[in-house]
Amino acid sequence: MTRATTARADDTLRAGAAPILATCVHYGFCTATCPTYVLTRDENDGPRGRIDLIRAMLASDAPPDAKTVHHLDRCLSCLGCTTTCAVKVDYLHLIDIARTHIEATYVRPLAERLGRAMIAATIPHPARMRAALTLARLAKPFRALLPATLRAMVDMAPPADEIDGGLTRPAVHPAEGERRRRVALLPGCAQQALDRNVNAATIRLLTRLGCEVVVPEGLGCCGALTLHMGRTDDGKGFARRVVAALMREQAAGGLDAVVVNASGCGTVVKDYGHLFADEAALAGPAAEVSRLCRDVSELVAELGLPERVEKRGYRVTYHDACSLRHGQKVTAPPRRLLREAGYVVADVPEGHMCCGSAGVYNILQPELAEALGRRKAGHVASTDPDIVAMGNIGCLTQLRRYADAPAVHTVELIDWATGGPMPARLAGRTLRPPAPPAAEAGPAAAAEPPASFW
Repeated sequence: MTRATTARADDTLRAGAAPILATCVHYGFCTATCPTYVLTRDENDGPRGRIDLIRAMLASDAPPDAKTVHHLDRCLSCLGCTTTCAVKVDYLHLIDIARTHIEATYVRPLAERLGRAMIAATIPHPARMRAALTLARLAKPFRALLPATLRAMVDMAPPADEIDGGLTRPAVHPAEGERRRRVALLPGCAQQALDRNVNAATIRLLTRLGCEVVVPEGLGCCGALTLHMGRTDDGKGFARRVVAALMREQAAGGLDAVVVNASGCGTVVKDYGHLFADEAALAGPAAEVSRLCRDVSELVAELGLPERVEKRGYRVTYHDACSLRHGQKVTAPPRRLLREAGYVVADVPEGHMCCGSAGVYNILQPELAEALGRRKAGHVASTDPDIVAMGNIGCLTQLRRYADAPAVHTVELIDWATGGPMPARLAGRTLRPPAPPAAEAGPAAAAEPPASFW
């Protein structure tokens, strides 16, 4: 990239950031719900301090300094601050602008550059990711000898039976009985390698509820991972392919919804309209994909559960993925579905706080991620659950490392209650006898939390 091109790109970033920066009035409510500020009590590790760092960084003609990059790198993009912000600062897009600027202007130490390049070249590609996880399993005996980034990747490796088996291939899965909807499923990239059971349960459940489920050709990664690393060109390249594949499917047979069962991906797909707003040829199709996008819990709630549900009665603690709670404001449907399926549902205390997964945060910032993972696991344990449920593969990977109770995707439990197999993570576990149908979960069984405190 030439110096002139870089300057023009920076001008565009500054123009996008300026109206967002102008809205922050420094009330500071955001600091109470910022995980890194709660851990470190450093103003620069809170949203208000980071906004000041971004303002100064973009106002300067010099590359950002290492301190600024350090504190911005420590942001999880959990968006807890956006839920509590009284004036609704658009922090989601502001932090992405900052990361794009850092990626374009800051020269990281060689080890960081290599680590980030490895992540970007591996995780968005399911076959490569699966191969990397297989190698990670083999490397576990040598974990102590590895650098921090590689240790974190080794710790992510799931059991062999969740890696082995085919990836979610392009296919059409016909509806059982009368077709009610025709939907496209985004199978995710990391998710296919980390837990093949989630997509299988999703397809079983949706076809049982009358959906023809299409996994289109040419989807690939949604772009979330690289976008949040500041690799905006790479991220938009992935996103363009997704939009093109879905528009081909829309033209060929029509789509009633685009279903995402990894909420980190869903938050980005729902934002495609904004991502491509300045590209005339793609703005309309991207906005249409965003309009069609549904978290799987939203779609299942719209369809309703079948009349025959086997009431399981186990105590399920529901963990809100930040991308679902703060990013998409979807809090009620998963809880309602679990209750309708007969589970006794409890909420996690301090449920607004991130578990520390945050895409690849648990690889890039392993110490903070571990502190948050253990904090979350302690709160989960306080609810005495049989099972922990959530709607994002990153959270599943994180809590499986730190929580004692088995962690499964919400859709796996709904599938089980409506005729599917027991989730693989529960096999061989000794679960307490199910509670009677009228039982309540006790004090932790709060109503659905509001999407906003304001």
